[in-house]
Amino acid sequence: VQLQASGGGLVQAGGSLRLSCTASGRTFSNYAMGWFRQAPGKEREFVATISWSGGSTDYADSVKGRFTISGDNAKNTAYLQMDSLTPEDTAVYYCAAGAYGITKHLYYYWGQGTLVTVSS
Repeated sequence: VQLQASGGGLVQAGGSLRLSCTASGRTFSNYAMGWFRQAPGKEREFVATISWSGGSTDYADSVKGRFTISGDNAKNTAYLQMDSLTPEDTAVYYCAAGAYGITKHLYYYWGQGTLVTVSS
């Protein structure tokens, strides 16, 4: 599976962005999709995940109520809608495909990352 993340950019605090992750190479619907992020000098951390069926989702406490993960198997694409952004959300965001869960070691395939910068 090859993953291509897009949609990052510069946004003011309180604004919104929608990230996309398009998969190719194998059957997208066999995998859970996750989003992780890594801020400068910090470890890569879990943000959100969605099961292959779309029936289960999970979020990091820091983004609950602000971010929404969704998927479209017909388009082989997962999305991360990010609202009410704060400067603390500034990071490189990575999408990943693998087994459902919050641990990055569960994910076998990773995209290249897309930078999100939130200005105050």
